[in-house]
Amino acid sequence: MQIAITGSIATDHLMTFDGLFADSLVVEQLDKISLSFLTEDLQVRRGGVAANIAFGMANLGQRPILVGSVGEDFTDYRSWLERHGVDCQSIHYSESQHTARFVCTTDRDMAQIATFYAGAMTEARDIELAPVAQRVGGLDLVVVAPNDPVAMLRHTDECRTRGIPFVADPSQQLAFMDGESIRRLINGADYLLTNEYEAHLACQKTGWSPEELAERVRVQVRTRGKDGVTVRVRGEDPIEVHAAREVRRADPTGVGDGFRAGFLTGLAAGLPMRRCAELGSMLATYVLETVGTQEYALRIPEFLERLADAYGAGAAEEIAPHINDRWA
Repeated sequence: MQIAITGSIATDHLMTFDGLFADSLVVEQLDKISLSFLTEDLQVRRGGVAANIAFGMANLGQRPILVGSVGEDFTDYRSWLERHGVDCQSIHYSESQHTARFVCTTDRDMAQIATFYAGAMTEARDIELAPVAQRVGGLDLVVVAPNDPVAMLRHTDECRTRGIPFVADPSQQLAFMDGESIRRLINGADYLLTNEYEAHLACQKTGWSPEELAERVRVQVRTRGKDGVTVRVRGEDPIEVHAAREVRRADPTGVGDGFRAGFLTGLAAGLPMRRCAELGSMLATYVLETVGTQEYALRIPEFLERLADAYGAGAAEEIAPHINDRWA
């Protein structure tokens, strides 16, 4: 199954604050907010939603096609992704801008404050999907992940025009888009991936009820943090999957991307929705246990052991033939 992952490719600058942001917020003074937090460390890591998803899929044995825009400073990062099995031949290079930057501080309660510099990502709006499809012999699915908003709309419209099934994964870009743009992104998608807050925000901005939002797509996947994930297939009963237990909690950055990588790997393998969600939840836990979105070490035997502990031996047996570590 040929899956193209469109979206952000970035470098993450991750810091930790040994306190709580909430202790420094004065509700009556939020309109005059001016704060800084003394952090204890700085981790510079590879990131970006599309790159994180592609990396996770490749670690499970897939060959995802990464589609996005970067700067000339991307050389080492590209080498890393290709070494782990990601197809990077459809990436656009900017001649004037740096690769995007994500700067994030996480407090002791895993709350986060972040800033994102778009940089070369703004040129993703110039990318056409047809040449990508032609190069690889056709696309079975396109993931429209957080990206330059104009690029997201262009990719979505092109998928509709060319009849390519697509995944709407607007994530943090929902905050910057109006209702009409969000309706264009979501309406008619085969899959909609959001967390709980994003689902409510989409409803608020579009004017759709939760039921109407679910009816606009074939499959709605809503992650709920420590409470797991809900999958709604149109016309069927909801599927509830609990979160896999973590060994430790290091950093939540990229956990949602890890879930998407596992879920999409399940789709590529033709697994049932429940198994897709279980596979995604297990990989998300690996990301939570490490600092950095692509720093986890995936060993398939251990992964399947933990998956069996979380979801039962039957789940591990059904998933096992469809994942491997040939790119490790």
